[in-house]
Amino acid sequence: MNEKIVLLDEMGNKVEFQVLATFGLDDFEYAALLPVDDMESLTYLLRIEYDDEGEPILVGIDDDEELKDVIETFEEIQKEKLQ
Repeated sequence: MNEKIVLLDEMGNKVEFQVLATFGLDDFEYAALLPVDDMESLTYLLRIEYDDEGEPILVGIDDDEELKDVIETFEEIQKEKLQ
């Protein structure tokens, strides 16, 4: 996957991200993103939801248990890619 997207940060600045992976878990979809300008940065894991027109919206994960499960799933995906 070599897809890139641009999102706005909390200050309204445009930030370009590399989409590392998208994956499903427990009836939800998630995206793993890495800022293009800072490849040493942390990976952002966000839930993919859809608006009334069916357009995807990326939202943060507030539930600690959900976030733990998403991190574990993403780490497994990364391990499989290396094999």
